[in-house]
Amino acid sequence: MKRLLTILTISLLLQACKWDSPDTRSKPLIVATTSILADAISVIVGDSADVRALMPAGVDPHLYKASVRDLDLLTEADLVIYHGLYLEGKMTEIFEKLEFSQRLINISEELPEEKLLRSGPEAHSVDPHIWFDVKLWTLAMDYSAKELIAWKPEWKDYIQENWKTYQKDLLAADQEIQEKVSELHAKGMALVTAHDAFAYFGEAYGFEVRGLQGLSTLSEPGLRDLGDLAQFIIDRNIKAVFAEQTISPRALKALVEACEQKGHQIELAGPLFTDSLDAANTPAGTYLGMIKTNLEIIYQALVS
Repeated sequence: MKRLLTILTISLLLQACKWDSPDTRSKPLIVATTSILADAISVIVGDSADVRALMPAGVDPHLYKASVRDLDLLTEADLVIYHGLYLEGKMTEIFEKLEFSQRLINISEELPEEKLLRSGPEAHSVDPHIWFDVKLWTLAMDYSAKELIAWKPEWKDYIQENWKTYQKDLLAADQEIQEKVSELHAKGMALVTAHDAFAYFGEAYGFEVRGLQGLSTLSEPGLRDLGDLAQFIIDRNIKAVFAEQTISPRALKALVEACEQKGHQIELAGPLFTDSLDAANTPAGTYLGMIKTNLEIIYQALVS
């Protein structure tokens, strides 16, 4: 009953916000939930559409709750594109309602089940951070390109041309990651971060990854977690742990102090960009820029 009432409430809000698209609009409006997704989609569709990110840069999608203004933008959109895999956890019921009136693309819809990582049997335990495996992100974007063509067949040649060029850039980034991570792996290093966002990164590139928190930033580390991770860092002589852009570094500072109390000096490096890009026109303001910025931060802190 509670779930039904929630959906009915969302339905009323959507209806209240809905209006006809302005006659003056020269291009279709595509709304993508995160800055990471909006950037990739904008590369694929080029100047044929106006692509907007629902969540501003620096916002944590795990905690994001849509406002009435957001519902306004979603209902105005000609197309809504979202990650799925419960990344936008607080928006699940909104997507369910939007399906009755809007064209939606869930970019994770056809990802191979065996490629997805889980922390438990529940549906929401699937790790949504697929963009840290560039090959897996490429699969998601390939599906997105096909769905965009199905939506706008007249864009087919243009989208295919853009996508072919973008694929080459993604492949080059993937190869660069493999080369630098193999060097870090040879030195016995591991990646220690605030929350467990880099599991796909570790799986794809053969690099051990440890997160102080779980998949969601809603979880909190315990004292035992802190102590165990501090001992792991000391045993492996790891030189740095990494803060994240959308998460308070408070728990990581406690981890650094725990290491220092045992005589192991360690750097609190970063921040890394995990669930959001940096601001526009910055080195990490695009997906490829974010990937390369993170790689350089990790490499320099662990090799030096």
